[in-house]
Amino acid sequence: MERLEEAIRSLYRVNLGVKGGERILVFTDYPRKDEAVREEDRRRWERLLPLAERVATIGREFGEVSFVAYPSLGNHGMEPPEEVWRRAFGKGFFRSLKERGLLERIIRKENLPKEEISRLVEEEGDSVDIIIALSNYSTSHTTFRDLATRCGARYASMPLFEEEMFYGPMAVDWQRMKERAERVRDLLKVGREVEVRAPNGTCLSLSIEGREIRVDTGLLLKPGSFGNLPAGEVFLAPLEGTGEGKLVLDWGPTHRLSSPVVLEIRKGKVEGIDGTDPYRYELERTLERNDDFRNVAELGIGMNDKAKRPDNILESEKILGTVHIALGDNSSFGGRVRTPFHQDFIVFQPDLVVIGAEGRREIIRAGRLLLEG
Repeated sequence: MERLEEAIRSLYRVNLGVKGGERILVFTDYPRKDEAVREEDRRRWERLLPLAERVATIGREFGEVSFVAYPSLGNHGMEPPEEVWRRAFGKGFFRSLKERGLLERIIRKENLPKEEISRLVEEEGDSVDIIIALSNYSTSHTTFRDLATRCGARYASMPLFEEEMFYGPMAVDWQRMKERAERVRDLLKVGREVEVRAPNGTCLSLSIEGREIRVDTGLLLKPGSFGNLPAGEVFLAPLEGTGEGKLVLDWGPTHRLSSPVVLEIRKGKVEGIDGTDPYRYELERTLERNDDFRNVAELGIGMNDKAKRPDNILESEKILGTVHIALGDNSSFGGRVRTPFHQDFIVFQPDLVVIGAEGRREIIRAGRLLLEG
């Protein structure tokens, strides 16, 4: 217990740079009884609630803490419920969103009057100082997260988190990882296109021209900072409509597949799925619900040399030398698709090449980052 408590204090001090008296919101979700979840995933998920409660309790050593737990929303990328909005932004901004019917539209992921919302943020936005999102389903790619950081909140997104991560990828040398990630970002900045290949048959090209390259360092010290914890990736939203090739999945978000699932990608969308693992049919049903779910939303590159586990997407997408591709929403990090779904998939042992005006430059070869050494 002492080891866990000290790790949580390090989260507040090192990753969030907490100052005495700051306002902190911790929230989590829990599985509904009627929710179809693998038994192993349900057991992991049920351990998240007491962990989140412990994080909130330790947080009271540093400042004023609110804690909210709510029933599962069923997907990554869904907007959190109204109570989380009220605790995060205070009564004034919350009331204004409600009275104008904007909150309901945000939660339904509808197109929004951006100028009106921006004005309300400037006039009435009063977010807490720190948000720790320890929900099973990610809130990273939501309007909630975007508005919170625009109001100055430091936002730690920790979906699928497990206690063991405190002693692995959260124990990384944060400064060294930051320097590594910034070097990769600078190489991508001069590129127009990237190619990803892997031994499992993945072969994908994506345009990155004109897109912002972002770095997730885990050091959320400035107002408006946002990132995953555990952290460690360079990521961007590829240009919509440009992805071509195939993405072969050996792993789902939390388990190894019994056989590969192949996603055929044309003009930036998943046009076909093949395979016999049950996850193929689960993913197929999800993508049939909304054409925007098929969007190739993200290219990410893992930077964390302490991340090792392949069976939890929060950690596996940070493994040094991996690439991940996400489908669905990319509106919160430079893309144009706003939809209530965002799911990442890991490519292990990849080759990654960036193509620009000066030709081709290898960044990763067979899972080895070529900057190292």
